[in-house]
Amino acid sequence: MNMSVSLRHQHLDQMQPWSDRQHLLECLSATPEAPDVMTFTFRSDKDNWFRYLPGQFVTLELPTAPEPVMRTYTLSSTPSRPFSVAVTVKAQKDSIGTRWMFENLKPGMRIRAFGPLGDFSHVRHPGEKYLFVSAGSGITPMMAMTRYMADTAPLSDITFINCSRSPADIIFRSELEYLARFMPNLDLGFIVEGCGRTDLWSGLKGRIDKAKIGLLAPDFMERTIFCCGPEIFMDAVRSMLEAHGFDMARYHQESFQPAQAATPLAEVSDDASTEAATSIRFTMAGKDVACAPGQTILQAARGAGVRIGAACESGLCGTCRVMKLSGEVEMSHNGGILDDEIDEGYILACCSRPKSDVQIEA
Repeated sequence: MNMSVSLRHQHLDQMQPWSDRQHLLECLSATPEAPDVMTFTFRSDKDNWFRYLPGQFVTLELPTAPEPVMRTYTLSSTPSRPFSVAVTVKAQKDSIGTRWMFENLKPGMRIRAFGPLGDFSHVRHPGEKYLFVSAGSGITPMMAMTRYMADTAPLSDITFINCSRSPADIIFRSELEYLARFMPNLDLGFIVEGCGRTDLWSGLKGRIDKAKIGLLAPDFMERTIFCCGPEIFMDAVRSMLEAHGFDMARYHQESFQPAQAATPLAEVSDDASTEAATSIRFTMAGKDVACAPGQTILQAARGAGVRIGAACESGLCGTCRVMKLSGEVEMSHNGGILDDEIDEGYILACCSRPKSDVQIEA
């Protein structure tokens, strides 16, 4: 091994995993994928590598005016290539954060990110063979998993169905067709709602239904299914499978809607009114705040003008993670915090309610 190769390997050995507590993301590129769809690729602002599961998501803090906004995006990149990460996002007409990214996020800019988190991954829910069903930008976690399997297990049995408005709206079509040349068990099925006069299209048209699923994946009853897209799309797929008697233990869908959101203060039971109010000390802001029974730490912080970043506000995305320095809380989260983080003293402000006086690093 020559000296330059040896030095490179020594440098890699010294690299540490990326940490959202210590590092920022630096934009490397912004690449158009389809109408109103772009892929933003990032590296760490330090010499770090990224550790995550294919299909997980990150929450980006976007410096929009007058205040930053938090937006959650699935990583479309694969952890088998750990020195950069990417999100592929679609900008809706009324979007604020994503439109800001399209118009302002350029190579060299740095932004804060939280995560990665999420349970939507074939690593967490393995199967002998898979059916990926997606619509629009819901293709991103499926692409991450397919890219990962292409690198690590190219003989994986995958039927990949994607639904789009038109042929031009199919995200990653060229790359998927390229991967299919080298993955003998990757079968692609594209469904479009309609075609323009100039579109060359010989595939399926219309909306997804049981007949189309059966045509593209005749053995779908034997597969582990991952589904991602608009809520109405996922509801339709789920209903079709349930009606057909599919084993729903092998069905998984990506959604940033939690199974059970944190209870709003207005809905707290009458029993809470008999509890004593607690005090929260926000050490960085230098404020002592009275917290009413049933109120979350995030609600108390907002009432006192203490800024804690939050996106989903239901214990799912992990954006509102803060350090609890003392005291006890009751936390009911939906997977937005890791066990080792809890052991270190971190909590999620959106779904934590004080059981005693507490001190929070915020």
